[in-house]
Amino acid sequence: MQTLTAAVPGIAPGVVKLPESLVKRWGLWVAAAALVVVMLLPPAEGLPVAGQYMLGVLLFAVIVWMTEAVDYAVSAVIIAALMAFLLGVAPDVAKPAQALGTSAALTLALSGFANSALALVAAALFIAAAMTVTGLDKRIALWILSKVGASTRRVVIGGILVGFVLAFFVPSATARFACVAPIILGIILAFGAGQKSRFAGLLMITAAQTVSIWNVGIKTAAAQNMIAVGFIDKILKGSITWLEWFTAAAPFSVLMSIALYFIMTRMMPPETEEMTGGKDTLRKALDELGPMKASEWKLMVLSIVLLGLWSTEKVLHPFDTSTTTIAAIALMFLPGVGIMDWKAVQNRIPWGTVILFGIGISLGTALLQTKAAGWLANLIVVNLGLQTMSAFGILAALSAFLIVVHLGFASATALASAMIPIVISVLQQVQTPGINVIGMTMVLQFVVSFGFILPVNAPQNMVAYGTDTFVARDFVRTGIVITVVGYLLVLAMGATYWSWRGYV
Repeated sequence: MQTLTAAVPGIAPGVVKLPESLVKRWGLWVAAAALVVVMLLPPAEGLPVAGQYMLGVLLFAVIVWMTEAVDYAVSAVIIAALMAFLLGVAPDVAKPAQALGTSAALTLALSGFANSALALVAAALFIAAAMTVTGLDKRIALWILSKVGASTRRVVIGGILVGFVLAFFVPSATARFACVAPIILGIILAFGAGQKSRFAGLLMITAAQTVSIWNVGIKTAAAQNMIAVGFIDKILKGSITWLEWFTAAAPFSVLMSIALYFIMTRMMPPETEEMTGGKDTLRKALDELGPMKASEWKLMVLSIVLLGLWSTEKVLHPFDTSTTTIAAIALMFLPGVGIMDWKAVQNRIPWGTVILFGIGISLGTALLQTKAAGWLANLIVVNLGLQTMSAFGILAALSAFLIVVHLGFASATALASAMIPIVISVLQQVQTPGINVIGMTMVLQFVVSFGFILPVNAPQNMVAYGTDTFVARDFVRTGIVITVVGYLLVLAMGATYWSWRGYV
């Protein structure tokens, strides 16, 4: 892979250091002040003291996450500590005459780590690491790109296809893009295009947006989906199989991928239609990988079997997605049979994501148990007039709300942690007859992945911006159009396909 990796000096997959801003430096102090203010407010009718404290913790979390005042994993530890102490000294919601106690509060603060969705997220990260260790993800990406042809527009299509295929096998948005970015930079170099050319920006932005689009289409493609699934399981006692999610979301992602191609090629047309040498370079890079190693074959077979088990959950067998994925990880580590050992993978796992996920589930659970989510949801329902609004109207209003709120977040996982419990509470309080709370929550979770507008709205966007192949203005202007198209498509599918399927 020397040909392509040589083209990306200084890029660290998944990590981009942005200049520290005044907002970031003061974010923690502002968050702490907001927490204290909420705690000192006069008691609100129908809101327990513990619920008021949890609203303060929620506001603290949102400000810290929006300003990125501390690392996400560090913020999760701080949030857990705040929940343990503040809920511990607050009156127990079930028994107001006595305090909950810090031991019980800490148990609640760590309850998210007992959620089966957490096991799926952790296992998915191991699969992503295995793809990197074996190099199978690069081989798949190079093979697809080598087949599409030398036309610049065909290369764009190839980039979208790579994002689509890898979404099935690499269940981590950042890992998928970290695999593709060096290859794209190699293509730019091979085609003789400058790093600041429109062609370079076109390819890099398209690749990043494709990752976000297919985060929607596939349940296992992103951690934020598991957040929503975890809440649906815990709060609504319902489940969404991999196939149910795919049949609901994949049509949206396919249509968005087509729209992405036309939006990007028209708003950032490449300088030339045909470039020489690119296809040969890709073929040479693929040849340099040599024949598939035994570890790659094992991982390929294991991934295909796992994909088959995911897609036939509750159709051909009773095993849930989390259980089959954990079993696959066990096979990957078996001596003599496995693909890798612990030493090879332990430093490749973003443990902070696992910690944030667990605390995010705990945060939502505590908001519900202290009645804070219900109280806040009632406020939203009354002020937005959602009580008797149609299901379509609710979808339109809450989708627009989530799109606007996402502008302040750099992590869809954090956004889902903060908003999905509130969305569920809102849907439970509306009086619209026949509304499918589980289906509507799933559809609104699709919108949580709409990190299309700002480079800071998703990790893959920040990695793309760190390649210095485009200016932020190009990302924003194309991202606004992509978001508008995505929102209109949500409304169109809400009025037709999702409505026919009974989700809306």
